[in-house]
Amino acid sequence: MSSYRSTSSGAVRCVLITGATGGIGSALALEYAQAGASTLILQGRQENRLQELAQACSAHGAKVITHVQDVRDHDTLKAWLEQISQTESPDLVIANAGVNINTGPQGQGEDWADVHRLLDVNIKAVFATAHGVLPAMRARGSGQVALISSLAAWRGLPETPSYSASKAAVKVYGEAMRDSLAHEGIRFNVVMPGYVESQMCFDMPGPKPFLWKADKAARVIRKGLSANRARISFPFPLNLGCFLLAVIHPAVSSRILKWMGYGA
Repeated sequence: MSSYRSTSSGAVRCVLITGATGGIGSALALEYAQAGASTLILQGRQENRLQELAQACSAHGAKVITHVQDVRDHDTLKAWLEQISQTESPDLVIANAGVNINTGPQGQGEDWADVHRLLDVNIKAVFATAHGVLPAMRARGSGQVALISSLAAWRGLPETPSYSASKAAVKVYGEAMRDSLAHEGIRFNVVMPGYVESQMCFDMPGPKPFLWKADKAARVIRKGLSANRARISFPFPLNLGCFLLAVIHPAVSSRILKWMGYGA
């Protein structure tokens, strides 16, 4: 199986990150810049934030290419990814762009328009990212695609049903793609973070046990991807708890969630 093309220090040569202006995305960009990546390709919607991030990464010696776009324009996203894959040949692509919605402060339910927006970003854009970069990877017989899911993929949370469902879809898709393309030298990895400091996390209702800083999460993700772990899930206590909630009887898991402060 083909491996990374790397710098002399052993770092990944070229990394592409969607949703780079978010908490985890920004931390991943800086993590890879500090680890010696020679080229970073950063997509985001906030041009000012993207430029600030590019300057910070450039200070570590990385060449930075930025791309401002809403990932909900799937055809344009896919076309750009196909083009940049030909010109820059990213070794690692991290499909990180994501949004969250919830049932509201009074539990009134999710807005239907918001549900559509979430599915367009969290599922369709992730799939479009994979479809955009895979032709070049398959042609050269190497590459790695990391999909950012969530521990919410184990067991849906009452306040965030659509978000939880979208991350479950990403988890299953990544696992299937890993098995489907391993024989071609292409690695897929599913990343399942718990609560990581970011605006999206702070906007979520409910308790946030075992909250991590974004730079710690990025470091764990980079090391897990370097080791080609099929599933990179953290922190351990929360991952174990969410996994157990998924396998025990739903009536029991519902009571546990209520006891923890999730749901009415």
